[in-house]
Amino acid sequence: MATATTDIWPAAHAERAALAADLADLPDERWTTPSLCAGLSVREVLAHLTSSATLGPLPWMWSVLRSRFDFDRHVADRLAEQLGSSPAETLARFERIVDSRTSTFGPKAAWLGEVIVHAEDIRRPLGIRHDYPDDAVTRVARFYVGADFTVPSRTLARGLRLEATDGPFAAGTGPEVRGTTLALTMAMAGRSAFCDELTGDGVPVLRSRAR
Repeated sequence: MATATTDIWPAAHAERAALAADLADLPDERWTTPSLCAGLSVREVLAHLTSSATLGPLPWMWSVLRSRFDFDRHVADRLAEQLGSSPAETLARFERIVDSRTSTFGPKAAWLGEVIVHAEDIRRPLGIRHDYPDDAVTRVARFYVGADFTVPSRTLARGLRLEATDGPFAAGTGPEVRGTTLALTMAMAGRSAFCDELTGDGVPVLRSRAR
């Protein structure tokens, strides 16, 4: 991972800009590649990131009300709004929100996590490698191990000892799970594919929970 000083919004903006740059020359046929976010293509995940950066608390509440508290429908409706008519339009809409500080309720660390996790949901299936700043990913990992918010990360990590091999992150007690901070973070976000990069007696437990 790259090293940088982390403030939440500048870090999120930098990661959005890096993702947009990585996708700038992606052929149209690759935009339909299944992402690591279950049921969504990489193009749909990018549209979801755009949606997340355009909904403040009041519009979010109105959308949930219109969806009659069906959160899957709420997410799908807002994603469809940002998808556009082509991959180029999807990317252009995302580029317009790179510097957005708009978010709904909750800790800002959750929204940095949203950017990092969904960026990796897109990059990993496309074979794109990116070095995330150490302190940005560490901040998300520390948030995830302590709270179930947008993902059930605390539940997935409960009763396990997580230790990063590339940074200061360490938390919990129990069977050990070791790996990069990014792999631990993605596993806590429910991406079981990253369990292949982890070692320790606790990996089978974490893998079974992350399905």
